[in-house]
Amino acid sequence: MLTSLSLRLRIFLFFLFIAVVGIGLVGASLLIGFSRLDPEAPGAAFIFAGLLSAFGLLGLVAGVWLLFDENVAKPIERLAAAMRTRAHAGVDVKLKEDEAKYLGDLAPATQAVTGQLTQSTMDAADAVAAETARLATEKDRLTALLTEIPIAMILVSPSHQIVLYDGQAAEVLRQIHTPRLNASIFDFFREQELLEAHAKLKETGAEVSFRAHGTKGKLAFDARLKPLSGAPGYMLLVDDTQAVIPASHARPLIYDFDLMDQALPRTVEDQPIAQMNFVVFDTETTGLLPHKDEIVQIGAVRVVNCRIVPGEVMDQLVDPGRPIPPASTKVHHVTDEMVKGAPDPVAACAMFHEFASGAVIVAHNAPFDLAFMKRHGASAGLNWDHPVLDTVLLSAVLFGASETHTLDAVCDRLGITIPDVLRHTALGDAQATAEVLCKLLPMLTSRGFTTFGEVIAQTRQHGRLLQDMN
Repeated sequence: MLTSLSLRLRIFLFFLFIAVVGIGLVGASLLIGFSRLDPEAPGAAFIFAGLLSAFGLLGLVAGVWLLFDENVAKPIERLAAAMRTRAHAGVDVKLKEDEAKYLGDLAPATQAVTGQLTQSTMDAADAVAAETARLATEKDRLTALLTEIPIAMILVSPSHQIVLYDGQAAEVLRQIHTPRLNASIFDFFREQELLEAHAKLKETGAEVSFRAHGTKGKLAFDARLKPLSGAPGYMLLVDDTQAVIPASHARPLIYDFDLMDQALPRTVEDQPIAQMNFVVFDTETTGLLPHKDEIVQIGAVRVVNCRIVPGEVMDQLVDPGRPIPPASTKVHHVTDEMVKGAPDPVAACAMFHEFASGAVIVAHNAPFDLAFMKRHGASAGLNWDHPVLDTVLLSAVLFGASETHTLDAVCDRLGITIPDVLRHTALGDAQATAEVLCKLLPMLTSRGFTTFGEVIAQTRQHGRLLQDMN
């Protein structure tokens, strides 16, 4: 009935109701106090009436607040968050107008605006789809061609960060460290040798040949630095690689040319959140008690510049050193047979520690997964000093603490589909969490939380949900 009235009239009637009930409470309190009047101590009756009316008004205010919170404040927060998901995360999910049924035409108007925005976006996407397909085909051909050339090619930015590497380079880098986009080239090759060659390159402007030694072991390669015509940065070519990859198994050409223009990293707190490197991970375990259960699988993907990096993936089974309970296998489908011969938890944690080098660690309910890592990291002498983001807390910042923040709920809110075959697998959940992160980052920026420090300050306000791991 009330929904048929105008929003302004409903608000007027609501405040009229408050006034009438308030007057009634005061009048009733005075009447009750008068009935208890003692001529010898008349003040007691007035005190009683005052206290009764005060508590009555407090109850009225609490009830009004609850109604406004449920029917005005929360729906407005949901609508604002929904509009941001559509404007900044590319989500195309119909708004639930019944959740804002007491807000007049606001929900239908929001749906109309976001629907028009979505349609405009789709029209623009259709216009570039053919060109994108053509470029993708050309990229595949280039990748196949580079795979046939026994030279590892690495494009390096002026700040000595890796901007591009091909399949050959991935095999070379993997012998030293986990290949990582936007990692420092000095993580892989000795800094002094590279800097000397780079200084000669800048001085002469001509190609420089030198012997490059890996930062681990006794690996050494014949390498060349080539200048880029009219562009910053340089190309590192490793000539003597024997990593010949069949075309059918070609690793993607990994690159992000936006990294060429990024400034040198600042302190973690001051770094723009959208430009940071992230490793998003998940674990599957024998149970839910980190102090006594064990890991059976680790899955992780890397995110650079708000994009998931293809090929930079960790999908590792782990031998827990004990039978996996049937109840746990029923959830994650990892069996005792599957983990035979796999690394033990300490070795697997060390592998993940290397994979996450130089990145912000991200997880959904990070305290649970990191508890296993820190327990085994202590045994291996690993220092888990990575910055940490939790998508549970990011969701609370953007959608409100009162919403549901399970991975399924957040994915549904953001229009992300987790295939059933991948749900409750470490890599599948890590991939879904990474997609969530890529949609939440531009939303955080649009709210004015542009640096890592600003985002952490917001997540700490929701510490009652989860412990902050920084």
